[in-house]
Amino acid sequence: MAVQLDEAAVRATPPAPPDGPPSPAPRRSRAAGRLPWLLLAPALGATVLLLGWPMVKNGMLSFQNLNARQLILHLTEWTGFDNYGDALGSEHFWRVTVRSVLFTTVNVVLIMLAGTLTGLLLARLGRRMRLLLSVGLVLTWAMPIIAATTVYQWLFAQRFGVVNWLLDHLGWHSMADYNWTGSQFSTFFVVTVLIVWQSVPFVALSLYAATTTIPKELYEAAALDGAGAWKAFVSVTYPFIKPFLFATTFLEVIWVFKAFPQIYAIGQGGPDRLTETLPIYAFVEGIGNQHFGMGAAISLLTILILLALMSYYFRLVLRQERDES
Repeated sequence: MAVQLDEAAVRATPPAPPDGPPSPAPRRSRAAGRLPWLLLAPALGATVLLLGWPMVKNGMLSFQNLNARQLILHLTEWTGFDNYGDALGSEHFWRVTVRSVLFTTVNVVLIMLAGTLTGLLLARLGRRMRLLLSVGLVLTWAMPIIAATTVYQWLFAQRFGVVNWLLDHLGWHSMADYNWTGSQFSTFFVVTVLIVWQSVPFVALSLYAATTTIPKELYEAAALDGAGAWKAFVSVTYPFIKPFLFATTFLEVIWVFKAFPQIYAIGQGGPDRLTETLPIYAFVEGIGNQHFGMGAAISLLTILILLALMSYYFRLVLRQERDES
């Protein structure tokens, strides 16, 4: 009986691990886990250096009273939240904020509408016409902002502008010497046309790329079911391009809200500061009026307002995804 128990204990005892170094699999897994962070390290370092540090310095500046006198005498006057209080208590700040939101809304709606229609047009054109239109869109998109703004200044010039000359020859003789930067509405009209013209290529090409992922069999099935053009768009095209629409809308809101060179180069925020948006307002107060602390505070408030707008947009996107799931 004792011999049988000893044999059973020997069988139940696990074999001793073999001599030698441990398996390299855990080391490889740890190295593989570090590799993405090593690849991201240069980009993260550049982001911290080029964006993070200036943001910290700008935040410190917003708590100071820094004007020409302090710069000359090398004085540092900490004022706490006085700059933020003065900005938030200013009626002009809130007028500019509402104007910026309305300006962004109008431009983004026009950009997305024109860009979506152009992208769908690209999907329906033949090869040669699609290539020609795509080249035109890429050239428009690649044009530098200041160069495009200068061209539009020539187009809408009061005395020798092409637009006034064309309107005069079409019968609107009162527009022969019209000053497009003389009123708030006309200045915003020129800026809006410029920004929409510059932004449509990105949306159009992105949505055209999205349409190339749609199987043609789905359109054939929709046609067999008797679906027209609108029904085919709603049931087939829209579900595929919906993520691209959300992404491009998100980017366009950011780009339009922080638009600076177009507005400043065309009218410098005039006439009578009636076309100032928040970026222009921060620049005029900070650099123009040499109230650098106030300008820094307004710029940070601009970022916070943009984040608030984006958070509302993100909630809508997440709510729609949750409803669909």
